[in-house]
Amino acid sequence: MINVKKWLRSGQAEPLLNLLFPRRCPVCGEIVEPYGEKICPGCVKALSPVREPCCKKCGKEISDRQGEYCPDCMRRPKTFDSGASLLNYNETARRSMASIKYKNRREYLDFYVQAMNLRFAKRVRVWDAKALVPVPIHSSRRRERGFNQAEELAERLSDYWGIPVDTKLLIRKKKTLPQRDLGPSQRLKNLQEAFDLHPSVSDKIPESVIIIDDIYTTGSTVEACSRILKKAGVKHIYFLAICIGKGR
Repeated sequence: MINVKKWLRSGQAEPLLNLLFPRRCPVCGEIVEPYGEKICPGCVKALSPVREPCCKKCGKEISDRQGEYCPDCMRRPKTFDSGASLLNYNETARRSMASIKYKNRREYLDFYVQAMNLRFAKRVRVWDAKALVPVPIHSSRRRERGFNQAEELAERLSDYWGIPVDTKLLIRKKKTLPQRDLGPSQRLKNLQEAFDLHPSVSDKIPESVIIIDDIYTTGSTVEACSRILKKAGVKHIYFLAICIGKGR
C-alpha cells in the first residue's frame, strides 16, 4: 500500500501538485516563480542564515572569533551535546514560522528542510543519531492546529537522512504558559514538569538522538527535553532547528 503522505513529500507528486496547487513562497506567500523553485529568489535575501563564528554548544552566532561559547551557554550549562539552526530568528522568519504553525502552511517546510539538508547532512552523519525526536506539543494544541510542526519537520528530515522519527519517547503532559514573555530562568521553570517519558517506552532507549524543533530561543525547551532523555539513559543528545533567537 502506498504511503500517501510520504509520496507527497518525495517530490514525485510535485508536478501534479504544482499544477493543481501552485507552490507558495514561505516568505511572501505569493506563487513562486520560476516554476520548480521552493522560494522566490528575491525573498531568500530577507532571510538571515546563521554564519560563523558560532557557539560550539548551541550554534548561536557570536561576535568574538576567539570565543567558543555564547554568553547564555557560559552562564547556563546545557545537558545536550551540541546543536545547530539554519536561520537567525528575524521578523521575516517569525512571520514564516507563524504561518506554518497557525495557518497550516506546512508546505513551507519543504524549502527549510531542503536547506537544512544541504547545510547539516555531513554534521548529522558525524553525530550518528539513531532517532529524530520532535519536541511534543500538548494534546489540546495538537487538536487546535491539527498537527505538530516539529513532528512534520522531523518526518521530512527523515526522508532525506533515513533516520527514524521517534514520537514514542517524549510526551508533553502539561500545558504551559506562553514562553515569549518569560526570561530564560522562568522559561526553564515553566517547562520543568511539562515533559515526561512516554508511558509505552521500553528499556530499549536509543544511544543518541537529535531533538527537532522549529525555533530555538533561549533553549529552555530543548534543555527540558534533554534532561528527561539523559535521565532515561540517552548518552548523546543533539538538536536541530529552523531558527535560533538571540536569547537573553
